[in-house]
Amino acid sequence: MAVVKLKKVEKTYPNGFKAVHGTDLDIKDGEFMVFVGPSGCAKSTTLRMIAGLEDITSGDIII
Repeated sequence: MAVVKLKKVEKTYPNGFKAVHGTDLDIKDGEFMVFVGPSGCAKSTTLRMIAGLEDITSGDIII
């Protein structure tokens, strides 16, 4: 069984810009998830954090 959980995940860059603000997400086994939103709303940053390509500032990602 595979799950992905984000608990209060935040990303703040060294220049002080806060890209991700306390995101909570539960993706259960067998679910299909889509991130949709305007340019610049941190969709790619969130996916990069889940993939381990981007460090998180605070919170937990559980896979």
